[in-house]
Amino acid sequence: MSEQVYLGVDLGAESGRVVAGLWDGRRMRLEELHRFPNGAVSIAGSLRWDVLRLWAEIQNGLALGARHHGQTVASVGVDTWGVDFALLSKSEELLGLPFQYRDARTRGIMAKTFERVPREEIFAATGIQFMEINTLYQLLALKEHSPEILETADAFLMIADWLNWCLCGAKVVEFTNATTTQFLHPTRRDWSVELLGKLGLPTKMLPPVVAPGSKLGVLRESVSGVSGLGRVEVVAPATHDTGAAVVGVPTAKTGRANWAYISSGTWSLMGVEVPRAVLTPRALEWNLTNEGGVDGTYRLLKNIMGLWLVQQCKRAFDARGRTFDHAELVRLAGDAPPLRSLVNPDDARFLAPADMPQAIQEFCRESGQPVPESEGALVRCALESLALKYRTVLAGLEQVTGTSVEVIHIVGGGSRNHLLNQFTATACGRPALAGPVEATVLGNLLLQVRARGELSSLADIRSVVRATGDVTEVEPEPPGPWADACERFARLCSVK
Repeated sequence: MSEQVYLGVDLGAESGRVVAGLWDGRRMRLEELHRFPNGAVSIAGSLRWDVLRLWAEIQNGLALGARHHGQTVASVGVDTWGVDFALLSKSEELLGLPFQYRDARTRGIMAKTFERVPREEIFAATGIQFMEINTLYQLLALKEHSPEILETADAFLMIADWLNWCLCGAKVVEFTNATTTQFLHPTRRDWSVELLGKLGLPTKMLPPVVAPGSKLGVLRESVSGVSGLGRVEVVAPATHDTGAAVVGVPTAKTGRANWAYISSGTWSLMGVEVPRAVLTPRALEWNLTNEGGVDGTYRLLKNIMGLWLVQQCKRAFDARGRTFDHAELVRLAGDAPPLRSLVNPDDARFLAPADMPQAIQEFCRESGQPVPESEGALVRCALESLALKYRTVLAGLEQVTGTSVEVIHIVGGGSRNHLLNQFTATACGRPALAGPVEATVLGNLLLQVRARGELSSLADIRSVVRATGDVTEVEPEPPGPWADACERFARLCSVK
């Protein structure tokens, strides 16, 4: 058969792109059409997303899709990060530039929230990990600082859903992204209106929740005109990028918890796939999160600070005139002394520091460890600490599910970091399967294929991923000094 083309819009915290997926009925071939930078914009002391520029870049990518593939384009789908949102007025005006999740306005909001609604009650109503970046606390901060905006809001849309509205006019929120808000009910799979009512937050602005793979309509005429595409279908894949990435895990054991995944990027999302939300006291104790998956599954996982630590170190090195690419930083880290200094990656000081190397050095100094000075030592400290955090989280996942994890799948851009992959396999004492790098966009595109009826199940999609993506097996090395490092790491940070 001739190739059918699907367009995937994939936005991350540092960059975005439009990718064409060329589907021949058995395999998906990827062609990156357009890549563009992303990042927070500082405005009057706040951090925002320049969503209008992102929308313009997406239209540029769609135009390239039309130019290269014309009438063979079947549909387009969007995935982005979670938790952040846009608000529309009754006349569909955008109510301000959306805040970026690292903005400082949510500092201290969680503690105030627990004074009104106990932590246990919020977890029962949402099943979500407690993080001050969650949408729930962002809305509470908005109510505190700009109540007039909430009073005016007629439609609440996650960033991916706002982009879908730009594409086709649909005002819905897709399930996998909705769960990241911390106000979607984990068993009813609809908005936790009772919780929002207790916190004095409006609910009239909340649109319907739709399942991943839903058809939302066709491109607006204006978008078709600007891009040159026809009135092609708009499909909501798993619009949360981690949800799409887990769809793209090349496992043959769909729906079973004896494998774990790490979606490795700016954030590390480590978890297991389960058939229903896990709401036990032990899950709350470990501060695990139940994010929505595909075909009724949930992603029982933990958000970990991830390669943000390395990215921000690189930014600081660049600013000092010490310019390295990521491969050079990995090489320098490999040459640095092993397991000398460790940090808790999820310490609050690492969320949005002015200078990441200084923040790492401060942690080491305060905890009585050798202070890493060189670029290689700083990056090695970050990577080894991440691997030890993965080990801790893996123990929690096994304890909560009662299942022993046999293998760890590492997907996403971070799966190219061979040093971190080796540290992860050794620290966790499990083989790691690294790849595909493009798990997120493959998940996005193959859910679009399924929406057209060409694939029937999550297992079908993953069989295509296995045939499409490159995977490298990494065996754990003898633990050696890692055993002692685990004990040191446990003393440095408690599970939160």
